[in-house]
Amino acid sequence: MWLNYVWFILFVVIITGYVVLDGFDLGVGIMHHFAAKNDEERRLMLNSIGPIWDGNEVWLVLGGGVLFAAFPIVYASMFSGFYEALMLVLLFLILRTVAIEFRSKRENPSWRSRWDFIFFLSSAALAFLLGVAFGNIISGVPLDAQGNITINSVLDLLHPFALWIGATTIVMLALHGSIYLNLKTDGDLQQRVRSAIPMLLGLFAVMGVLTIVFMALLSDQPLAIYWQVWPLIFPLVAGLTFVGMWVNLRRGAEFWAFVCSATLIAFSVFTVAVGLFPNLLISTTNPQYNLTVFNSASQPNSLMVMLIIAVIGIPFVLLYTVGVYYIFRGKVRLAPDSY
Repeated sequence: MWLNYVWFILFVVIITGYVVLDGFDLGVGIMHHFAAKNDEERRLMLNSIGPIWDGNEVWLVLGGGVLFAAFPIVYASMFSGFYEALMLVLLFLILRTVAIEFRSKRENPSWRSRWDFIFFLSSAALAFLLGVAFGNIISGVPLDAQGNITINSVLDLLHPFALWIGATTIVMLALHGSIYLNLKTDGDLQQRVRSAIPMLLGLFAVMGVLTIVFMALLSDQPLAIYWQVWPLIFPLVAGLTFVGMWVNLRRGAEFWAFVCSATLIAFSVFTVAVGLFPNLLISTTNPQYNLTVFNSASQPNSLMVMLIIAVIGIPFVLLYTVGVYYIFRGKVRLAPDSY
């Protein structure tokens, strides 16, 4: 049974890695439409994520692989019940990639303007869909005894709570991306980004508090564990890093502000995961139909083999990630071969 716990923790850590790392990519895309005022500034924003955006998406592939191998019943339920939503995610992932790669292939202003808008739209849409997915996982889905999710269309997933979490995620990632741009840019672009951060901080704080209230009114299941003392460390750390982010921004400590932003997102995800445990999918039909880390997991021998592979493979992913970030540290500068 300890393997089930280990794989739940690994899955949460991998999904958190994706939200943190690709989160600022998406945030840069959201801010791309508002912060940049000319072609050079748009190129600077693109090149701030140019060497790393595709590597960050490895964590999404890794998360899907872990879900498929460790919790195959949950994988089958989600990928069948959320088929239309996942196709939308795939569509916007493709559009975003094409926009990044095609945007600078021609000098024509209208050509670049169209791809700039697609980059912004796909980034915002992905952030929104990511939030909608979290909203449905928190609130529960119509799951039956066979693990089937019964929905008529993707519109059934767009209930008020999911829409709210989607909007909150857009604001959170726009803030995360702005703090990353504050770290990577200078001059007028940096000043413009800095001027947007206080508004995003305030908006995210209000939306975050209202989300907690919304969750308490919706269902007490994700919050029940917090009647104990020890789980409170996760939301407490998230709250402290929010304050630390604001303090470091005031001090001009750009790197530590970004570290606080990343930690805030990580512990926000951990807070939700701890509240849901041991559930991976909550059934709104009957709590007995919930898919948990125990009734949806692979056989112990499969989990053990995968753990050995993960212990060998994940350090290489981490080494690559750290290496790329180290090589491309510092302020972004345009070169002849830049986007």
